[in-house]
Amino acid sequence: MLEHVIALPPRRLHLKSRKLPIIWLLAMLVAASALGLMYGFSSRVTNLGSSQALTEGIRNAWHNGDMILLVRHAERCDRSNHACLSDSAGITVDGSRASATVGDGIRHLGLVGADIFTSPEARTQQTASFAFGKAVETQQWLARCDSSFADAVLAHKREGHNLVLVTHSGCIDHLERKFGVAGGERSAGYASTLFVSSASHGTAHLLGQLNANQWPAFTSHAGS
Repeated sequence: MLEHVIALPPRRLHLKSRKLPIIWLLAMLVAASALGLMYGFSSRVTNLGSSQALTEGIRNAWHNGDMILLVRHAERCDRSNHACLSDSAGITVDGSRASATVGDGIRHLGLVGADIFTSPEARTQQTASFAFGKAVETQQWLARCDSSFADAVLAHKREGHNLVLVTHSGCIDHLERKFGVAGGERSAGYASTLFVSSASHGTAHLLGQLNANQWPAFTSHAGS
């Protein structure tokens, strides 16, 4: 086969060499269009604590069961000088308080019909327990922070049911990559919450992020 390619006249070889990049370009454009239909691209993550513009829309989307919240685990004990809650693989005492603040805010929005899952790691299980006052069902995929994570999130979103996931910064980073968020913007703090809207027509939009200490003010604006 290589001999036939070499034996082609120069003009035909030149034209053939130009076709391959065009084919690849078309394939990339198709793939990008498909991702664009599924993920509403965003170059940055909005701080919802400093902007009230989306509050009303978030409340309505939550009421319709069209929201996905991704909560990063609270401050981990093995990377902090603060007092540990218990197990060194878990969170700090300060982290447990931050988790409770996040849980109060989410419960204020309403948890009827919501699906709540957590990663099986000790730090995420403890975060979920303090946030929701009970043990939360674990899901192994919530600890697999790879390029398939974003698709797994949407696959677990049931129509008309809000989805709350307690996971890791690496997983949240992979989700934000899908939305086209630049590297410098992909930084989920301890116990922060990422808000994603996902309507029944299969598209998802990154709305913004809320830090744990911003929840009280946010819920006061969102109303009950």
